Amino acid sequence: MEMVVQCPDDLIPPDHEARVIWQVCQSQDVSVFCESIKAREGVAGRDATTPVLLMSLWLYATTRAVGSARELARLCKESAPYQWLCGGVSVNYHSLADFRVDHAQALDGLFTRMIALLVNKKLVTVHRISQDGMRTRACAGASSFRRGERLETLLEEARQHVQDLKALLDDPEKSSAFSARQKAAQTRAARERQEKIEQAIARLPDLKDKQEKLAKKKSAKEKTKLKEPRASTTDAEATVMKMGNGGFNPAVNIQFATDVDSRAIVGVDVIGEGNDHHLSEPMRKQVEQRTGGTVKEHLMDGGFLVKEEIETAAAAGVTVYVPPKAPQDPQKKGNEYLPKPDESQELGDWRKRMGSEEGKEIYKQRASTSETVNADLRIHRGLQRLLVRGLKKAKCVALWGALAYNILHFGVALIA
Repeated sequence: MEMVVQCPDDLIPPDHEARVIWQVCQSQDVSVFCESIKAREGVAGRDATTPVLLMSLWLYATTRAVGSARELARLCKESAPYQWLCGGVSVNYHSLADFRVDHAQALDGLFTRMIALLVNKKLVTVHRISQDGMRTRACAGASSFRRGERLETLLEEARQHVQDLKALLDDPEKSSAFSARQKAAQTRAARERQEKIEQAIARLPDLKDKQEKLAKKKSAKEKTKLKEPRASTTDAEATVMKMGNGGFNPAVNIQFATDVDSRAIVGVDVIGEGNDHHLSEPMRKQVEQRTGGTVKEHLMDGGFLVKEEIETAAAAGVTVYVPPKAPQDPQKKGNEYLPKPDESQELGDWRKRMGSEEGKEIYKQRASTSETVNADLRIHRGLQRLLVRGLKKAKCVALWGALAYNILHFGVALIA
């Protein structure tokens, strides 16, 4: 037996990452996170948990690829770094889960302020950025996708279930075996089931419009293979996408823009479409709005190729680096790097730029920047698969990942 005298501050070493994250969070303005808090000092009731602690816990958990609120609550009791952050305070998993996704606007503002801080310290310039999309597995099963007719049937069943459950719980004799908590849980589950089916039905018109636009580009034989659109009864905003392994799964498309020189993530967005068309210009505007700087060079892969956007970017003084599509018959249509007689001067310059040795060397930076950032977020920051539903919540998770990534790379430089 050994008696050990230990200070709580000795749970982790002085240079531990949890200390850096705590210092960064303490230096930030968290007043926006506090606006929804009703329980405050001097008011009846238990004081609310400070947002600084909740931020620190989620940021440190993200650096360890922990994406479950229940798992994080368990670690707060059993793991030394989390115990050090809590300082003896217990944190309920419901509070952790709600905080993670309930402050989308405040979280976005925090991300912007940290980027602006790096720009002011001249650590980020955004002169040249690299953009890439990462298709992330959604929290929805493949079997949850249903066509319109089946969804209407499920909606009727869900409505009937809500009515039957209400009649059961309103009867004191029949519901005597259920506690108040069980009654609330059953009511909430039935209501949420009905709402999710209604959301799936509401998304069908948008899916039909997209399919009609896609059908115009297909041949008559290919049109016959198009199936009726389906929506998920688990996550209506998830879409079946072709993944990096060649398979098809329900997923969302998370977009990241990275400053090539500093490797800081400077832009985040989440969409429900599998292709990256028409996403480069909105991301460029987002980066300029967050940083106050001007993007001069934009690197992206072939999935972003839209010739009209190349011309628009050139008119705005932005040099785009995106590989042209190789022709199926080079002997008839020529090399993809040679200007075409029916194209504009901007497109001709783009083709020559991508075929030059200098252009190829610059474009190599896209893979060494975006691909490594995506790999870091997917493998080490918990973006392999989402545990939340909906694009709004998915963007919150993406922002947590981007914040954790930037803090690990810049550390104390983010302390205001």
